[in-house]
Amino acid sequence: MNTQLIASEIQEIQQILKDEPAQKALSTLEQNNGNLEASFDILWQEQFGIQEYGKSKSLLQLVLDEIRAEICGDEGLRGKLKEYTNNPGSASLLNSIIGSLVTVAALNGIPIDGAIATIVALYILKIGLNVFCKYTASEGEEEKK
Repeated sequence: MNTQLIASEIQEIQQILKDEPAQKALSTLEQNNGNLEASFDILWQEQFGIQEYGKSKSLLQLVLDEIRAEICGDEGLRGKLKEYTNNPGSASLLNSIIGSLVTVAALNGIPIDGAIATIVALYILKIGLNVFCKYTASEGEEEKK
């Protein structure tokens, strides 16, 4: 799935998030015409260098797979995501989501920074929490439910 933000969405978020990691993420998004996966890959490579991963999934999807259970099972984070969708202009809520994603990823052994977490948050918000949690889970996860 090639998920993109349009220019006006990027501009809206630039007005909300003023910190340097978020601005770096948004600048990268602008350079990639709003393509979230391409922007994620660039930021990841800047932080960790070029690494080879499986060709069947994007690097963003691999990271999301690793932290999906925590994101979808953490009522606090789910609540923040839902609250933000009801109040999309809230800088404090969006910053809180990004901070929570950094923590969740670190707890899963994925040391992401604020810029990468910004891309992850925007991806989840773009496709929607329910789609992320219910419809993008692997077949093995679905069978466990």
